[in-house]
Amino acid sequence: MIELAELIAELRRELNAARTTAQGEDLYFEVGPVELEATVVVERSATAGGKVRFWVVDTSTDGRLADSVTHRVRLTLDPRTRSGGGRAPWVGGDEAEGER
Repeated sequence: MIELAELIAELRRELNAARTTAQGEDLYFEVGPVELEATVVVERSATAGGKVRFWVVDTSTDGRLADSVTHRVRLTLDPRTRSGGGRAPWVGGDEAEGER
């Protein structure tokens, strides 16, 4: 299992890698809303000031989670860049006129 934050961080790295890899390519894809669905286990720490954590369940861990309650979570992420302020640029490296 991994934490939901780690899953989102890895997704961010993959989207950045796709942009970098596409530099110089003629075919572009606009980065639109990203839908992510995961099965998670919600865990609350019993210690004082404990946190709630969301662990993403790997399908191969079925037997170990027999006594845990799982939930399905669907997130829609709208990628943006710090520099552009608006929607993320096209998946491509070269800047094009009118590109967001």
